[in-house]
Amino acid sequence: MKEYLLVFRGGDTERKQLSPEEAQAQMKRWQDWIGGIAQKGQYGGGHPLAGASKVLSGTAKKLTDGPFIEGKEIVGGYIIVKANSIEEATVFAEDCPNLEAESGTVEIREIGTMTAM
Repeated sequence: MKEYLLVFRGGDTERKQLSPEEAQAQMKRWQDWIGGIAQKGQYGGGHPLAGASKVLSGTAKKLTDGPFIEGKEIVGGYIIVKANSIEEATVFAEDCPNLEAESGTVEIREIGTMTAM
């Protein structure tokens, strides 16, 4: 089985402040979705990402605050799933709560391995 990274962009990052009830309901949808993957033994971990960040760029190693990008491009979190193919990983992604928002996306990437040079 291979490992795939599911990266969540947009979605709730564009929403205004959620009420406590809305936030609780949203968290339950995420817990149920991830719990279903875990019950199949195909959850490899993951975390939401906090809003504050720094960006280090270029050969000058310029450090800036960030991200300063459109809300739909902000990475909100990730999980790792174990699947036999990218198609199988995509099936997991189809039920992701991030897709409940029009701008929500899930990027599915196979995790490679480092090889000795």
